Amino acid sequence: MPPPLLLRAGRAWGRVGLPGLGRASGHQRRRNTICLPVSVVDSNRTLIGFVSVSSTFDVVVVGGGIVGLASARELILRHPSLTFSVLEKEKDLACHQSGHNSGVIHSGIYYTPGSLKAKLCVQGAALCYEYCDRKGIPYKQCGKLIVAVEQEEIPRLKALYERGLLNSVRDLKLISAKEIQAKEPFCRGVMALDSPYTGIVNYRQVALSYAEDFQEVGGAVLTDFEVTNLEMAKESPSESEDGMKYPVVVRNSKGEEIRCQHIVTCAGLYSDRLSEISGCSREPRIVPFRGDYLVLKPEKCYMVKGHIYPVPDPQFPFLGVHFTPRMDGSVWLGPNAVLAFKREGYKLYDFSARDFIDAVVYSGLWKLVFRNVSYGMSEMYRACFLSAQVKQLQKFIPEVTISDILRGPSGVRAQALDQDGNLVDDFVFDGGTGDIGSRVLHVRNAPSPAATSSLAIAKMIADEVERRFGL
Repeated sequence: MPPPLLLRAGRAWGRVGLPGLGRASGHQRRRNTICLPVSVVDSNRTLIGFVSVSSTFDVVVVGGGIVGLASARELILRHPSLTFSVLEKEKDLACHQSGHNSGVIHSGIYYTPGSLKAKLCVQGAALCYEYCDRKGIPYKQCGKLIVAVEQEEIPRLKALYERGLLNSVRDLKLISAKEIQAKEPFCRGVMALDSPYTGIVNYRQVALSYAEDFQEVGGAVLTDFEVTNLEMAKESPSESEDGMKYPVVVRNSKGEEIRCQHIVTCAGLYSDRLSEISGCSREPRIVPFRGDYLVLKPEKCYMVKGHIYPVPDPQFPFLGVHFTPRMDGSVWLGPNAVLAFKREGYKLYDFSARDFIDAVVYSGLWKLVFRNVSYGMSEMYRACFLSAQVKQLQKFIPEVTISDILRGPSGVRAQALDQDGNLVDDFVFDGGTGDIGSRVLHVRNAPSPAATSSLAIAKMIADEVERRFGL
């Protein structure tokens, strides 16, 4: 799939419907435009022309990650007569959680039967494979083994098998130690749950494909547009033919603004702060957790064929280290889970005073910490000392040594926490106070695994948008 062309309005990159670049509806072409010199560039920032950009839209989606793009795509496909825009604060799309993840297409084993997470994951995985087939996006259905390395883990593994069956996960089966080695010759375990439906894909490529779909039917994507304020218009824009039809003013950090009738925010790591703008509570609070991966050296990647996961321990809030093959042939090991000192801090020493203070003064974080002191200390220790991480990996593949690994990439998870220190696992929708509250839908939390479930999540968000706004 070729990279999307981008549009720059003033200092903001974006995209509009242009001949050969996607269709802009006749209604959109009659709309107000930003009267700035606007240059159209290709993915290498090479100037290829000039256009004007609409400054009024029926619905604006804030957040150019995989959930925001999937939701915008779903909405415009349902309502092609309306005008839509996606606003993204970075210069490119899918730069954060959507571009810093393991790439796993999860099958839906772990989640409580009948729960929204379970339903969305199972539906989302099927939709993801179907979408990739239709668009020619490469993926690998490499399978996953959840491996019990101790006898005491077997009851939990069998319970997980029963849960997966109740969730209608495809092709699940329990396998013996001998069968484990037939699938993963270097892996050791007493029993495993085999999930051949689990796969891998490049989710940033998937997200960019969603953006292409959105743009091809007339959607506009404006990047480098960091939303800092939402408010109701006090008067009609000058020379506007539409009067107060577009009463919501969306302003960015450079003072530029657009107007719309309704706004949907899918802001990930900043969902709580963006919600505050329209008068919402900070609850649930986003607390960033960084996951650091190790990578196998290229000459050692032969030791891993598919995903190898531990049996989850219900005492702990996160899953534990695992082996993850990637589309490029590399193998990631990990991740750990430690508090990030910056919401988009992918390096150990990345620090934001505001983000750090936000996290450490929140009582919900301390309640989570006090319930998991030993786990948290172990995670911090393994983050600092590779040998401790390798010891965990050797439970599954004894041949892995510290000389076989390198430090790898990191991701930051937007973990929603309530004031009691509970991880928020379900959807949280919010609006706000006053007149603007009836025109805003904040997606405060989208259930993990959001990338796998993105198309299913988008359908649910679109349903909620239609219900709230009467589209």
